[in-house]
Amino acid sequence: MKRTLWAAAVLTVTVWLMAQPVPQAVSQPGVDPLMEGFRMVEVASVSDAMEQLYGQKGYMSHQMRPLAPTKFAGPAVTVLMKKEEHKEGSKASEGMLDAIDNANPGAVYVMVLEDGADYAGIGGLMATAMKYRSLAGAVIDGSVRDTPQIRKLQFPVFSRGVAPSTTINHYRFAGVNVPVTCAGVRVNAGDIVTADEDGVVVVPRAKAGEVLKKAQALDDTEHSMLPFIEKFRSIKEAVAKFGRI
Repeated sequence: MKRTLWAAAVLTVTVWLMAQPVPQAVSQPGVDPLMEGFRMVEVASVSDAMEQLYGQKGYMSHQMRPLAPTKFAGPAVTVLMKKEEHKEGSKASEGMLDAIDNANPGAVYVMVLEDGADYAGIGGLMATAMKYRSLAGAVIDGSVRDTPQIRKLQFPVFSRGVAPSTTINHYRFAGVNVPVTCAGVRVNAGDIVTADEDGVVVVPRAKAGEVLKKAQALDDTEHSMLPFIEKFRSIKEAVAKFGRI
């Protein structure tokens, strides 16, 4: 009797389960092959590709250095801060915070401070917000502060320097996603910003596909040269054979 009741219960549950709708797999956002390509290719090759294809300088000043070894790429979100003494406090800078909260995952926050070498454009709080909104990194034409916190976050930041100062009452937000000149290079919203320990390079969005293809070819050539140099112990012969230096 007990076995009969148990079998009937199992049958009932089985029938109920079969009648339920099958859960659908949650779709994952697609990977952008263009952006993924820039994340993989060497920044020096991107710089060379810009120069060889268009005769343009795409790399930022040598003063733009990372807080820690890193590599990233993503579309630019630009922020311009105008130097102006005032007494309005943080209200005059709210736009730079809105730019973070409205940025898409994978974006690169590009901030320009007018004459900003002695002012910290971002610190630990802003870097934490960028980290947890999944931004790819930040490039600050000015200084940064709270560097121990930012390093602990492992959030990639490039800047011209480090300073303990604040922009509050010294700067006013002047625009988001406006054209800026960051460390000597023009940056428009959506341009590709790619960075590694060699520095930062900006690629206009309209030229990104061609630049990536050329940079990948340059990478392949250089990587092929390494075993040749090891074997024949001659950089001159390698350059003559591969045409790359």
